[in-house]
Order: sequence, then C-alpha cells, then structure tokens
Amino acid sequence: MVAVAVLAAGKGTRMKSKLPKVLHELGGVTLVERALRCAAGLEVERQLAIVGYQADLVRQALAHLDVTFVEQTEQLGTGHAVQQLLPPLAGYEGDVLILNGDVPLLRPETLAAMLAQHRETGADATLLTAQLPDPTGYGRVFCDEQFRISEIIEHRDCTAAQRQNRRGNAGIYCFRWSSLERVLPKLSNDNDQNEYYLTDAIAMLDAVYAIDVADYRETLGINDRKQLAEAYGILQERLRDHWMAAGVTLVDPDSVTIDDGVQLGQDVVIEPQTHLRGTTVIGDRCRIGPGTLVENSTIGADVTLQFSVVSDSQVADGSRVGPYAHLRGHAEIAAGCRIGNFVEIKKSQVGPGTNVAHLSYLGDAELGAKVNVGAGTITANYDGVNKHRTVIGAGSKTGANSVLVAPITVGQGVTIAAGSTITKDVPDHSLAIARARQMVREGWVGPQKA
Repeated sequence: MVAVAVLAAGKGTRMKSKLPKVLHELGGVTLVERALRCAAGLEVERQLAIVGYQADLVRQALAHLDVTFVEQTEQLGTGHAVQQLLPPLAGYEGDVLILNGDVPLLRPETLAAMLAQHRETGADATLLTAQLPDPTGYGRVFCDEQFRISEIIEHRDCTAAQRQNRRGNAGIYCFRWSSLERVLPKLSNDNDQNEYYLTDAIAMLDAVYAIDVADYRETLGINDRKQLAEAYGILQERLRDHWMAAGVTLVDPDSVTIDDGVQLGQDVVIEPQTHLRGTTVIGDRCRIGPGTLVENSTIGADVTLQFSVVSDSQVADGSRVGPYAHLRGHAEIAAGCRIGNFVEIKKSQVGPGTNVAHLSYLGDAELGAKVNVGAGTITANYDGVNKHRTVIGAGSKTGANSVLVAPITVGQGVTIAAGSTITKDVPDHSLAIARARQMVREGWVGPQKA
C-alpha cells in the first residue's frame, strides 16, 4: 500500500489565467486529476492534495474523488508543501509518492516500476530521473552504478564538467514516510529564495536511489500555454499509436484528436478532421468523418457519420448520419436509420428504419419504426414557456414543409400532406391536410410603377 500526495497549491502565473494552473485541462481532464490518475493500478491507501491558491476551486474539481485536502496557506517551496503532510499522516506506516499537479504525462507503469525498485532496495527515498536532451535549468543527479545517489546539484551551481551530466531531477519522489517524517522538521529556508526545498530532505537521508524514466517526456511539467499544447500533442501521439495498434484505421492521424476516455471497436475507420471527446464509445466497423465531432455518445456497429456533430446521444447499429447533421441532448437513433443533410434532432427517440433525410428539426419527439420524415418537417415543441412532446406512430409519413405543433400525437400509418400545419391529434391510418385552398386568378397583373 502507498499514499499519494499531489502538490497543487501554486498559482501558475505564466498561464496568464484566473484559474489555478492545475485546473487547466489536458484532453478534457484537469492537470491535477491527471496527476492523480498516474498512480492508477497501484494499491493506493490514501490520496492527498496539497492546495493553496484558490483552494476551493481545486476542491470542487476533485470532489468526485476520494481525496484528503491539505491546506498550504503560504507557498514557501516544495519542502514547505510536503511539511503540511505531517499532521494528516501522523502515525502512518508505509511509503508516500510525491507527485506534481502540473506533471500530467507520467505513465502508471513508470510509477509502478519506481515503487517496486524503492521497496527492493529498501531505500529511504527514490527519485525519478530523466536523461534530458537539454537539461538546462534542471538539478543534476549524480549516482553510482547501482543508481545510489551521491549528490544533487542545482544547474546554477554546476561546474562546466558537471553540466555534461544529462540526468535531471524530475521532481517525482517516493519516500519511506517514517524516514521523511523524521527530517522534514529540520528543513531550513536559509537560501536566496527563502524557501524550504524538498531536495534538502534528500540530503539528510542515508539510502537514496534514482530510477531513470524510459521516455523523458513523461516528466515534462506545464508552466504556460505553449507547454500545455505540447503536452496535448504527446498525449495524442500515445492515443493514436494505441488505437492503430488495436485495429483502428486513422486515415490522417495528425488531423484526428481522441480523448483517453474514448473506446473504439475493431476495423473502425476515422477520417481526417474528426474529433472524439469524453466517454464516447464507437462500435466495430464504423466509419467516422471526415469533419465530425462525437462527444459523450455511444455509436453502435456499422454506423457511418459524416461532417456531423453528435453530443450526449446514441446511434444504434447500421445507421447513417450526415452530412451536416446535429444530434444532441440525448437523441436516441435506433438501428438502420437514415439521418441526412441539415437535420437536427434534440432529446428525441427515433425508431428503427426511420428516415429523416434532410432539412428537418425534431425536438422532444418520439418516432416509431419506419417513419418517413419529409424535407423541412418541424416539430414546434416550444410555446414560449414550456417544451412539449410530439409522438409519430410507426409507418407514418410527413410531407415536405410540415409543422407539427406540440403537444400532439400522430397515429400509425398516417400521411401528413405537404405544407400542412398540424395542431390536433391524428388517428391511425389517416390523411391529414391542414393548408389553405389554392386560388388561381388568371390574367392578373400586379401593381405597375408610374
């Protein structure tokens, strides 16, 4: 078992934002939540977040997780932040992982390997280190062939020869809590910044080891918007590689974005300029895109979506959507449907085999099986105060430019004549016509200019 503590108290002035840095999102998830997710798969006994700047916002963002919040009223360095753990972890026996709330790209297997080595060596502390292509600004870690650390020297204090060492301190630590608890009260702020540094605690411990991360990019921190964008690029590269290895075709990978909560079936084809967000699930053999956004939606097998937006909705097997359709607000499209050009469906259930081919709006509606919705059909669901429901029975047809004024029920096998405005219920197997009688005045000449 291990306790995980994430440092999330800083402001992040270089983000130029009113939000705390750790609440900026990477792929739809806050940086601080991603940092906590890095420990997924470990047997975590406790999760703690050290908060300070706009602490209430951080608490709200993590309220859905089982996290103990620890207040750091003044931000006086990493050592001071970790000192705040002394009361909540009093009497704790075990190891503590110290993570940074602005380092979101660590792989769970990296932390698992770090914890395993820490316990195998019986270390007081283990540092995650990285072989950096450009270690400028990083503290250098010096260790022997067994990775036992002899010293950590800040970049500004290194000699020219020492700066050739590319092993940098990633700022991720695993401590035996009893050892750290003993030295934390001894930290001093006698330095240029008048801050308490966690690396000073390292110097007070006996058995301290390093472990190099396989890919240094896992340790990259986020300090500004440019670095946030770079981290998103790394995240997307991982996800695209994962899904292509799992049997998904990405026609133009660099133009596609995929959130890590998305699930894709086999033989899915993702066309260019397609974006998959949130908790979207896409079934086998679907063809998604080009130019399509799917967010928090479930798509069945053998579905085609083109140039469309699908949000918080469901599309069942074998349906075709688009181009230029918009499904939102818990729209439910049954199997074998055709939702065509410039159709919007909101909070509606569309029965199997139904066609809504073009230029229509269905809001708060329930359609049975094999309904044919003519071009320009509108369900007028809003009376200015409340939304009302439209029900259309199986096998019915609406003519072009029909308006169904809700609340209204149209029975099964009904035909609505083109251009009708229907305001009353229509019984099964009826023809409904609600339009003015056509008048023709032959030989009529309109007004003339003088």
